[in-house]
Amino acid sequence: MRPYARVAAFFVGAAFSLSAFSAAIVETVSGNVRAGVSAAAATAVRKDQRILPGAVVVTGPKSQTLLRFDDGQAMLLAENTEFKIAAFVFDKADPKKESYVFDLVRGALRSVTGLLAKRNPQAYTLRVPQATIGIRGTDFMVAVTNPAFMSVLSGTINVGNPGGALNLGPKATGTVATPTAAPTAIPASALPPPVAQTFQQLGAVPMSPTGLEAAEAAVGGVTGATAAAIAAGIAAAAAAAAGGEGAVGTVGTTGTTGTTPTTGTTGTTGTTGTTGTTGTQ
Repeated sequence: MRPYARVAAFFVGAAFSLSAFSAAIVETVSGNVRAGVSAAAATAVRKDQRILPGAVVVTGPKSQTLLRFDDGQAMLLAENTEFKIAAFVFDKADPKKESYVFDLVRGALRSVTGLLAKRNPQAYTLRVPQATIGIRGTDFMVAVTNPAFMSVLSGTINVGNPGGALNLGPKATGTVATPTAAPTAIPASALPPPVAQTFQQLGAVPMSPTGLEAAEAAVGGVTGATAAAIAAGIAAAAAAAAGGEGAVGTVGTTGTTGTTPTTGTTGTTGTTGTTGTTGTQ
């Protein structure tokens, strides 16, 4: 590996180990659940592991995981699901800067919104291959089986694409066939049996947007300034190495973080892994 690539890899690994810069925590794990920068690179996760923006979470057959985000919202992933945290910026000082963007590539999930629904619901976007979904204080489920299906337990969602838009309220069900076909409302009885079964299973899991008090008291998750600082540090390190300031030693393994994040530090129970030996200047 070229020196600048090793430096960048080290700083990325360090950033991923900092709980203050995370988006969610793995609250429950059942079966084969993996996470990483891509589905192909994903590795097994454990309970209480921190997940950062940009991560892809994948579940295998008969597997399930519950992610608890820093604003208190919960995301329950069903089996055979691929889910990406495309962007997550939780800024207590300025809700207008917040941005929560999720991608459901395949499979199914249930989303129960948290503090975001009170502060800035327009910042929430869930993207599926066929449409984009927005929320208004909501508990809803989505399955991507080509087409996509939606079921709302409470609140309201808006499903839209170039073909049109559809609002679905409590107990409503909808579908969207393609990225250019307008979303349509359907009776729950019209759901394909596998989708109906998945929705029944997801809906039966007790879920609530917990941790709101902690979220409201927090300094904030990944603020715009923090994210910029991390990116600048990675870029500077890579540029320095590329300029020939010396080879970088083998990168060590990033340690696990603790279960309780605090601003600017890792959790109290976690340990930071040892970095590799620094190369000779």
